[in-house]
Amino acid sequence: MPNNLDLRVGTRVDAVMQSIHKQLVSRTLIPGERLPSIRQMAERLNVSKNTIVDAYDRLAAEGVLTAKRGSGFYVCGHLPPLSLADVGAMKNRDIDPLWIIRQSLEAEGNMLKPGCGWLPPSWLPEKEIRSALRRLAKEPQTSLLEYGHPYGHFALREQLSRRLGERGVAAPAQRIIITDSGTQAIDLICRFLLEPGDTVMIDDPCYFNFQALLRAHKVQLISVPYTNQGPDLQAMGTLLAQHKPRLYLTNSAFHNPTGAVMSPIVAHHVLKLAEDHDLLIVEDDIYADFAPNTSPLLASFDGLNRVIHIGSFSKTLSASARCGYLAVRQEWAEQIVDLKLATTLSSSGLAAELVHSMLRQGAYRHHLDTLHNKLADAMGRTLHQLDKLSISPWMKPQGGMFLWVRLPHNLDSGRVSQEALHERVVLAPGNVFSFSQTAASFMRFNVAQCQSPQIFEVLEQAMERSV
Repeated sequence: MPNNLDLRVGTRVDAVMQSIHKQLVSRTLIPGERLPSIRQMAERLNVSKNTIVDAYDRLAAEGVLTAKRGSGFYVCGHLPPLSLADVGAMKNRDIDPLWIIRQSLEAEGNMLKPGCGWLPPSWLPEKEIRSALRRLAKEPQTSLLEYGHPYGHFALREQLSRRLGERGVAAPAQRIIITDSGTQAIDLICRFLLEPGDTVMIDDPCYFNFQALLRAHKVQLISVPYTNQGPDLQAMGTLLAQHKPRLYLTNSAFHNPTGAVMSPIVAHHVLKLAEDHDLLIVEDDIYADFAPNTSPLLASFDGLNRVIHIGSFSKTLSASARCGYLAVRQEWAEQIVDLKLATTLSSSGLAAELVHSMLRQGAYRHHLDTLHNKLADAMGRTLHQLDKLSISPWMKPQGGMFLWVRLPHNLDSGRVSQEALHERVVLAPGNVFSFSQTAASFMRFNVAQCQSPQIFEVLEQAMERSV
């Protein structure tokens, strides 16, 4: 619940009503949820109790809220249709979980995007991809016209099984499902395991689209503080006991946005907590290939019992030829494939053929060797540039492309980002990643997108204007 009001919309009563409407549209409030008491809401928004009474009564008259004598006001059973435009943000709107990706994707070609979450096109193996596509076009066994197998490309699933086996995950091809992206894999899992009103645990901070996707499934969110070794175990245990979430969604390697890698000790404790509290874990591992060595996976310790493992090639190979996958316990695979058929019918056979060809020919391995060196160099240079502006890293990552940093003097990273956007630079303010909204002075940098000196010039000026 926000702690301030937009008083440009009319009276204070109008502002309170609009604030609640926004939370209904974004699924921050869901059917059946109890609103704060009149006194609590008045204190939170710094308005009179009469203002809250009038706002609640008018919303009840609209059929948005219902009053229960002696209990309070509750959200009615039906909400307005979900509008991702309302969840998202335009340049003249407040910053929210979809702000970064909207600004990055809508940006004109000459804008700088150190806040985006992908590699520059020049860092991707375009020449090798074009060569693989020409080769596939000439091979008669390549299917360019038909739907693919429900589970996805079999030869690619066998390759993925071997790759996972090298990292200690026993996942035969029949337990691997090809999807069009890691995001689609998470969406399928949510459709399969969750009901509206279920509780899901996320990290704080975490990848901003986790929040938007989970809200689209009308679930309750709780967040666990994230440390440089993984989730805060004491806080996690308390939250599990209090809220009994169904799922925990996390990155175990090169966590987004912090760049942290979950330690083996923390991973074992997380799995023990999951067993004690009947928790399922979705391990989003799409950044695993960003460094040659990472710690063991949750799925390798667990054996795909409580852990569902997700991977993708969108970040390292091509965001256009999107290809992801999930590995899951055997008895769930067929049911998730049914959901895949019902919602998308088939994943992209051509994208799967392309990934299979790149892996089989060795082009992908050579690309990763080059990528690791570029990222290590970019990490060092970005840290140096930020240090000159007195911007401190929360930690120095072992690899990957993300840096999570704190701005000096507790500057508001949202305000700094808005200032930089006027100068055609897209930054990533901290509270976009924080469900608890406790990262206002933090910011995420993608070191691969930090090659232009202009970024740091604009950043310095934006910080000066935000003091």
